[in-house]
Amino acid sequence: MKQISHKMMSFIMAFVVLFSTMSFTMNMHYCGDTLVETAIFQKAKGCGMEMDKPSTEGCSITKKNCCDDEQLAFEGQDELQLHVDKISFEQQVFIASFVYTYINLFDGLDNKVSSYEEYKPPLVVRQIFKIDETYLI
Repeated sequence: MKQISHKMMSFIMAFVVLFSTMSFTMNMHYCGDTLVETAIFQKAKGCGMEMDKPSTEGCSITKKNCCDDEQLAFEGQDELQLHVDKISFEQQVFIASFVYTYINLFDGLDNKVSSYEEYKPPLVVRQIFKIDETYLI
């Protein structure tokens, strides 16, 4: 149960970091005072009632455009980036010693190493278990 909750919390924290650092824009198209279309990551298409720009030839009267486009930009945070040049000497020593000990943590003895292989067994002068035996008849 503990491993499952640990994995879920790490997964949730990864998404929090991802979405807090992501930047995106949201485009909205208003026709009058009514929101007609909303688009994320692309430009809103509009309602098709946009007015053409007036030509400069001759005198012409133009109406005011009733459509309006708005763009909201959501900027993600950039404070999560680690700058190596701002790490103090004590922090560098700690990181180097931590990495060195972590790597050497898994260098162990082989599983089949026996410390008794180099020693010879003692010579048996008498069989002690035979001396202490008693037989019931």
